[in-house]
Amino acid sequence: MKALHRIMDRAREAPVRIAMSEAQDPRILAAAVRATREGMARIIMVGDRAGITETARTEGLKLTGIDFHDPAHASNQRELAQALYELRRHKGLTMAQAEASARDPLVCANLLVRLGLAEGTVSGAVRTSADVVRTAIQVIGVNPDIELVSSFFLMMLCEPFHSLKGGLIFSDCGLVVDPDAEALSEIALAAADSASSLLMEEPRVAMLSFSTDGSAKHAAVDKVVAATNRVKARRPGLCIDGDVQLDAAIVAHIASRKLPESRVKGRANVLIFPSLEAGNIGYKLAERIGGAVAIGPLLQGLAKPANDLSRGCSSEDVFHVIAVTVVQAGSHAPQPG
Repeated sequence: MKALHRIMDRAREAPVRIAMSEAQDPRILAAAVRATREGMARIIMVGDRAGITETARTEGLKLTGIDFHDPAHASNQRELAQALYELRRHKGLTMAQAEASARDPLVCANLLVRLGLAEGTVSGAVRTSADVVRTAIQVIGVNPDIELVSSFFLMMLCEPFHSLKGGLIFSDCGLVVDPDAEALSEIALAAADSASSLLMEEPRVAMLSFSTDGSAKHAAVDKVVAATNRVKARRPGLCIDGDVQLDAAIVAHIASRKLPESRVKGRANVLIFPSLEAGNIGYKLAERIGGAVAIGPLLQGLAKPANDLSRGCSSEDVFHVIAVTVVQAGSHAPQPG
């Protein structure tokens, strides 16, 4: 998997601190130990240190090089609670409630990211996606340049039988159910950034529809066209087609016939689906029939990286998401200049 290997290599080049809030889960521990051993991340285990240590002993895992933040004993826990209080008091949160919430490992991990004590967080092996996403939005906040939190899958097509090779971004397949034109444009902008940081390629965006260049007339097509125009206005240099059917988005000779003025030219690496229904079906078709490897859903549009895991994930899945989160954190870091 060349694209995935590039992500892991990039993470090893610039490892950052990743807070893991479900540290007593053996899958999380195994992935964290591996990421630490391979120099991919500097892991902070958030939770009951004695319980984490006991789980590691039971699993035969050595926690060498891993840091801990135990909310029951950490010296800066009051600082985290104060930050949460300042953030949420306008919603009626009291200081006592903030102190109690900050002891929740999921909330605590996100607070570490907000305060710059970690660069990203990974959770969701135990907690629900609703908990993970809500906490990230409330504590870390939304990227002001994007203004919408959405999700994407990193799809890997690296087998000999794949005619289309490499990595693709599919969005949104896991979060925003029925985006309007404005929301769809925000999803496209965030997904383009995800392609730049993770695929390490120029993003080539296809705004998918059942129409290509106005071949069909329908309100659903109008939405895609309006979203495309909004993206073009925001980022005139971005390589984007829309409205465009899937075949014209990924097959060069079909694009040349259906969309001769295309800038993408049938070489899209970012596929934006018009609804969650279409996106969810699309990624599962690619995975189950097309043999693609799907990593995600991953979050985009946050001020700093926080990623969700499937509760059915393996330790290998967690390891890959840690690598993605490290690379995302690097793309969020202030650039010299």
